[in-house]
Amino acid sequence: MPQLPAPDYRADVRARLEADGKEIVARYPDSRSALLPLLHLVQAEEGYVSRTGMAFCADLLELTTAEVTAVATFYSMYRRGPSGDYQVGVCTNTLCAVMGGDAIFDELKRHLGVGNNETTDDGKVTLEHIECNAACDFAPVVMVNWEFFDNQTPESAKRLVDDLRAGRQVEPTRGAPLCTYKETARILAGFPDERPGAVAATGGAGPASLAGLRLARGETQGARVVHPRGEEPHDERPANEEGE
Repeated sequence: MPQLPAPDYRADVRARLEADGKEIVARYPDSRSALLPLLHLVQAEEGYVSRTGMAFCADLLELTTAEVTAVATFYSMYRRGPSGDYQVGVCTNTLCAVMGGDAIFDELKRHLGVGNNETTDDGKVTLEHIECNAACDFAPVVMVNWEFFDNQTPESAKRLVDDLRAGRQVEPTRGAPLCTYKETARILAGFPDERPGAVAATGGAGPASLAGLRLARGETQGARVVHPRGEEPHDERPANEEGE
């Protein structure tokens, strides 16, 4: 639970956040529904959800700090302490782990000198292991501020974090251009992404993800069908016009 009373934002910061916050609240018929984007808004201000941020959300929505804290502490997307400019998450769920995710995570901990949910001394990188991000056909996957870096190895992951710490430009494998964690939080709060080309960028599914869809559509060319054990395989290609 946050210690009370929480210190307030500076007057100019609070005025700016109130203006943005009221814009968010106006989107919902029930103001309470605005809590999640409001938490992203205050996270965009400080890089995490501080007790000042939780008190601000409570005031704006006429909730108790206990109600706000219950939500802020439930979701892992809300940081509860200062974090780096770049949230580097290594998927360690089953497939990514088997494909090398565990090795990547262990190597990055050693390379950066931090543990899980810890930040480098320069404040650039926060490292964490993350759960499945539905990109198994690109395993092992590393995410930076929720953008995908696919088919990683311990060496490529070390180059990635070194580039982030050095301020060099880094391009995700797919998806929008990279931005800082605070900028990501503001976008998640529901404000326009004004970076050139960001909206048009996309991160489509890979071939393995689409195999089932192709089969369902009858597009069996090049698709490999695995049959239940004990059944004889048969040709999945569609018959020609003569039925042959």
